[in-house]
Amino acid sequence: MKNFNRLLTIELYKIKNHKLSRVLFFIYFLLLSAIAFMAAIQVKVGPIKINLAEQGIFNFPYIWHFNTWVADFLTFFLAILVVSTVTNEFTYRTLKQNLIDGLTKKEFILSKFYFMVVLALAATFFVFVLSLILGFIYSDYTSTGIIFRDFYFLLAFFLKLLGIFSFIMFLGFLLKRSALAIGFFFVWMIAESIAYALMRWQFFGKNLANKIIAFFPYAAMRQLLPEPITRLSAAKNIGNQLGENMTKFNGLPFVNFVIVGVWISIFLFLSYKIIQKRDL
Repeated sequence: MKNFNRLLTIELYKIKNHKLSRVLFFIYFLLLSAIAFMAAIQVKVGPIKINLAEQGIFNFPYIWHFNTWVADFLTFFLAILVVSTVTNEFTYRTLKQNLIDGLTKKEFILSKFYFMVVLALAATFFVFVLSLILGFIYSDYTSTGIIFRDFYFLLAFFLKLLGIFSFIMFLGFLLKRSALAIGFFFVWMIAESIAYALMRWQFFGKNLANKIIAFFPYAAMRQLLPEPITRLSAAKNIGNQLGENMTKFNGLPFVNFVIVGVWISIFLFLSYKIIQKRDL
């Protein structure tokens, strides 16, 4: 615990006076708070007005799925923060100075990892509190058993954040430039989509392609938070009228969590190897 506090303090000290970090923090949590305003949104379809809150998006336990899925769209801001903390080490030569001051390369990687864990925990806790508040205000069901039924979506959200952070950290160490790392990350996302399309339509078919793509890093992370819209009663009613089953969600297999956990370990190991072998 003492070593954890020491390494985390070092990392937070670097970030404290970094203007971009403060801006990204503010934007992220401001936009995350905007989820609450969805309760006031009305969608007009012809003469029909649909209030989103009345459709059950803030009902327990569905709110855990919906809010973590919406919050996931804002992960990009925190990913920029993480990769900038890595690339700044090369830009301002703080990595070399840390090593001169006695920090080992293993401790340096751990300091980055501890910061990412705390950042992911802070975002997860914020979503937890926001969801509880909105749930108690708008949910039709507030019994303890129902409130915490799908609570595992918070764990999935936390693990996905940590997975994205670990991936982007590895790219930051590999490429040493924030823009390059972020650009490569998006190229990788597109490459996985192309690979899945080829596997599904050209080689293996849907079932086998789904099984294979689940082991790809970004796909594995994405599958932790599948879209929740088709779980809404309104979507189900539309599906029934069209004669189709709109519900795509069948739970989160435990193997999804394991795969992402393995990728986090791989990215940490590769980041350490880059620092270990690179001439600093």
